[in-house]
Amino acid sequence: MIQIYHNNRCSKSRFGLKILEESGKDFEVVNYLETIPTTKKLNYIVNLLGISPIELVRKNEILWKQNYKNKELSDQDIIKIMVNNPKLIERPIVINDKKAVIGRPPEKIFDIL
Repeated sequence: MIQIYHNNRCSKSRFGLKILEESGKDFEVVNYLETIPTTKKLNYIVNLLGISPIELVRKNEILWKQNYKNKELSDQDIIKIMVNNPKLIERPIVINDKKAVIGRPPEKIFDIL
């Protein structure tokens, strides 16, 4: 089943959700600020996306800039930071079977539907 890791306060995430709703396909909404991905799940998502963990971080967030920017961090350090601070996770993330995209821009979601 298709999953969208969603934050309703984000316009790009809302637009991604709209794309899924209009697709007519079944999907599950994961509000990742409430249902925080585990370290294992976040590693899985990063692997599906084919990126390094730092590419999933919202680097313009004040929390990142004040606490982590310019620090030497391992990939697993970055994963732990995102698990402990899920608002730093880029959104929306859409997973369809063994494919995943970050919906920025949201039209990227069409690539895996």
